[in-house]
Amino acid sequence: MLARKGLLPDGFLLTRLAEDAAQPSRIRPKSQRARFITKNGSCNVAHKNIREQGRFLQDVFTTMVDLKWQHSLLIFTSAFLCSWMLFAMVWWLLAFAHGDLEPRDPNEPGPVPCVTSIHSFTSAFLFSIEVQVTIGFGGRMVTEECPLAIIVLIIQNILGLIINAIMLGCVFMKTAQANRRAETLIFSRNAVIAPRNGRPTFMFRVGDLRKSMIISATIQLQVIRRTVTAEGEVIPVCQLDIQVENPLRSNGIFLVSPLIISHTIDRGSPLYEVSAQSLATEDLEIIVILEGVVETTGITMQARTSYTPEEILWGRRFVSIMTEEDARYSVDYSKFGNTVPVRMPALSAKELDQTRGVQDSGPHEGKPQGWGLVRAGRGGYRRGGGRACDDAASKPWYVTTEKEEEKKGQKKMVKLEEIGREIEEETMEDMSD
Repeated sequence: MLARKGLLPDGFLLTRLAEDAAQPSRIRPKSQRARFITKNGSCNVAHKNIREQGRFLQDVFTTMVDLKWQHSLLIFTSAFLCSWMLFAMVWWLLAFAHGDLEPRDPNEPGPVPCVTSIHSFTSAFLFSIEVQVTIGFGGRMVTEECPLAIIVLIIQNILGLIINAIMLGCVFMKTAQANRRAETLIFSRNAVIAPRNGRPTFMFRVGDLRKSMIISATIQLQVIRRTVTAEGEVIPVCQLDIQVENPLRSNGIFLVSPLIISHTIDRGSPLYEVSAQSLATEDLEIIVILEGVVETTGITMQARTSYTPEEILWGRRFVSIMTEEDARYSVDYSKFGNTVPVRMPALSAKELDQTRGVQDSGPHEGKPQGWGLVRAGRGGYRRGGGRACDDAASKPWYVTTEKEEEKKGQKKMVKLEEIGREIEEETMEDMSD
């Protein structure tokens, strides 16, 4: 089941119902828990008792862009109507002061009026509209009789151009906002915690419905929780960063197809002491922030969502949704949020480490997480498969070890050494060997 509103959830109603029925029943609190970021990415914080309201008027353009469409259209319509009425009153006063409103015999010649064919306020209002929107029906026009009328004509044209420029700028900015592109970026409704490479791992799925790419896409995870310092100070909003697993040791992703973003729960993770039983009572919120540049427009965009403890499933993993058909990959979005149960103990990562004999000052503290390249002698390279979790070694995969190989009935010792992200340069003679 997807998180973005109005896209896939309604189209895959049967799949969503099957997914919810397949998930185990969980005890949920009667009252809905407050969250900072909603599932569709909007900020769920109400600002009250703001005394300096004038600060919003100092940045009128941003305030106009932030308004809802109905409010913006109401303001634009009111601005046009008020300007038309204001200058209609000015044109009527000019005609009244010049005596153009007095009844005259059409057969007798009279003085030249300031504006022709103005006989009432209605005709002055129509002339004001013609001037500001440059319609020019030809029935009314300004003469050389009144220089003041020429000045009023110039002022009204300039004011009309300013109103049009502001309106067009606001409409363009509202239609090209970064969150519009985020509507086609979808996140899984639930996150999961399942074993991966022998370690408990927090995972969720993200996908892009458009064919146009997100350039330089990066993803960040943050945990917001309530903490108490050693001095007894209560910090209601404590933000902690979560390291995202990536072979490149960065937060960059290539979102060409739906990806499962994972975070290994180790000693440096805020979820290190969270177990299956304590997860439901945890007061935390995991916020996901996806940023990048839209390929077609070059505008920086940001998509957000969050996961509360009720939306984190313990002991489940996502099903595969990608298949290869006709020499290309196919993605089945009907299974985007589907999960299946896996065997996983209900203990926290800390309790698992203690049962495996890993002390608080274990060898993996402060070491790289997850991925890495390992060179086996000079022959070739292999990718590390994660941390070792068995008791026999009690060492991470990146600790220098020796591997015994048997080749042609003879035993040879091959030394494995960690090279991490940087591979030392070798001479041409070594490569030829």
